[in-house]
Parts: sequence; structure tokens; C-alpha cells
Amino acid sequence: MLPEGRLEQLLGEGRPLTIKLGIDPTAPDIHLGHAVVLGKLRDFQDAGHSVVLIIGDFTARVGDPSGRSAQRPMLEPEEIDANARTFQDQAFKILDRDRTEVRFNSEWLRMPPEDLLGLMARTTVAQLLEREDFRNRMEADEPISALELLYPLLQGYDSVAIGADVELGGTDQTFNLLFGRAVQASYETGQQAIMTMPILPGLDGLRRMSKSLGNYVGVTDPPDEMFGKLMSIPDAVLPEYRSLLLPGLVDTDQPPNLAKREMARLLVDRFHGEGAGEEAETAFDRVFVQREAPEEVAEYVVTGDPVHLPAELAAAFGTSRSEVRRVIDQGGLKIEGEVLGPDSLDLPLVDADGRVFQLGKRRFVRLVSG
Repeated sequence: MLPEGRLEQLLGEGRPLTIKLGIDPTAPDIHLGHAVVLGKLRDFQDAGHSVVLIIGDFTARVGDPSGRSAQRPMLEPEEIDANARTFQDQAFKILDRDRTEVRFNSEWLRMPPEDLLGLMARTTVAQLLEREDFRNRMEADEPISALELLYPLLQGYDSVAIGADVELGGTDQTFNLLFGRAVQASYETGQQAIMTMPILPGLDGLRRMSKSLGNYVGVTDPPDEMFGKLMSIPDAVLPEYRSLLLPGLVDTDQPPNLAKREMARLLVDRFHGEGAGEEAETAFDRVFVQREAPEEVAEYVVTGDPVHLPAELAAAFGTSRSEVRRVIDQGGLKIEGEVLGPDSLDLPLVDADGRVFQLGKRRFVRLVSG
């Protein structure tokens, strides 16, 4: 919590505080990394404070440079709007919809040019270049766009616009959050306290959880898939997962396998309802312990003959042909439990019809002729 003592000072005023979290809808889905900070926001909500979820539909067009070695690609407005709708729906799996104020920062950031110039005049380039991301890029002779320099100012103005008392974010957001205090001070408003939450490692245990890296658990992942993904995390990051995602969970002397099972059951229950975790565990054991196919396997209709597996399985699982080919090359495609090699990309329809295909560890589909 920064600065030290600021939150205690605000709480001592005896009023509900305005707690801010801003998220740019650069992707449509929320994963467990987002759930860490959203869970803390819910804690403030349950304590009686006013929670404001700011959807950065304007700042998403600029692109947050935090942790970036290059400028983010600019998204189309239609993509941002679609992501924002999906993001809100998923955020309410964690937040109380009735007690959450949702604001879009285009409300105040689509300001007249003279107001924007006034905002830009409240800081210096030297202040903005203090951020480590920019220093690293300058040392590497990598370009920094003027648009990226503008981002911390815009995020800081969000705090002015809603009168934020506390702003939450990941540890990678520390510069932006502190800069928001400076922007508030320039407008002679109360300065917010900031609370940063640790970054959840991805399923690889090495890099931050990210959909673009493929090392994520989505809050809308099916129960079986969510359980299986959580069972795959390295033992070394298990304590972080338990403490960040289930902070009330008491540590025990359980072996890692049993501790993961407990965590996975509780998280599946959290996002899919009580009892879903136990059902997902049963399905997991059927596939990975007993080496059997799931009791229920989705069907996908194919019409071509022969069946070109990269194309049909990519369509069936909603992934890319290149990913399917990669898994096949690694020996990760099975038909009725038998491994299919890279020379078996085309099967006669009669050999594929009605049979169960397994791609990787957790994806199953029954191909049927149409």
C-alpha cells in the first residue's frame, strides 16, 4: 500500500471510500490473473465501500506501455466495444453487479483540445521518462511514441474524474498508479492511496498469465478444462496460486497433488457453482488416471472424404490449424486411444466416422459424418 499510512488516514474519515479499478478491454476474456485484483475489489465492496469499475474504452485506443518493449497495436473501435461487453459480464462472476458502478473513460477523455492541452501541461517529459519501461527502450534505442507518453496522464485523469480515494492494480501498474496521485495533486483534489497486487504466474510457472501466451485459465473455461489446467501448474507456484486466488485457504501438509486438487475443486465451485468441482475431478480422474475418454464427448459433423484432420479438428476445437499440426507433430493426437502420427493427416471418412479423437491432454471430440 502506497504511500504508507494513506489508506489508514482515509479509513479514519469514517465514510465509504471510492475504490477504483481501471481495465482496458484489449481482450474479451477474463482469466485468473484478472481475478486476483477483482477479488480484492470485491473485498472492498463487501466492506461497504463504493466500487467503480472503469472500462478503458478510450485508453485502450492508446495502449498501456506497462511491461512492453514495443508499442501495442491499435485495436479497432468495434473490437474494443465487443470486448468491453464480454469483459463486464465475466467481471460480475466476481463482483456484485448491483453494487458496482461501471464507467467508460471515453465519457471524460473525449475532451475539447484545449482541455487536453491543459492536461498535458501538468507534467514534463522527464517525469514520464522516469518509468523503467521507457528507460529500457531508450537504452536499447527502441522507439517510444508520443501516444504512449500520454497514457499515464489519461489514466491519472480517470482518478480525477471519479474522485478516487483508492486505486487498485497489478504490481506492473505501480508507475501509472503513483502518477495518478500526481495528476490529482495538479488538479488540487485529494490524492488516492494505491494498492498493488502480485502478478499471478501462468500455467508454465514462468511468465505472467496471459491469453496471448496460452498459459491462462479463463473464468468461463468449462469445469473439466479449468480443473485440468489447474492440475497442470508446477508445484513451485502452487503456494502463490493458493494465497492469491483463495486467500482464506489454510495451508496444510498435504502433498502437492492433493493440495492442487483441493484448490482446483474450490475454484471450479467458485466459478461454476457448488458441486461442479467434484464433478470435474471425477472427469479428470477418468481421463488422466483411468485413461478413459470422458463420459460425454461433443460431436462434430464432417462431410469431406477424406477427412483432413488439421482443418476439421481446428474447427471442432476453435483453434488454429497450425496448433493442431504442432500437437500432431509432438505425438499428441489419438484416435480411440491410439496415437496418430504426422503421416495420418487425411483419413477416409469411414475410418473417422463415429470415433473419438483426443488432441493433447484435455480436448476430445467425436467426428460424425453429415
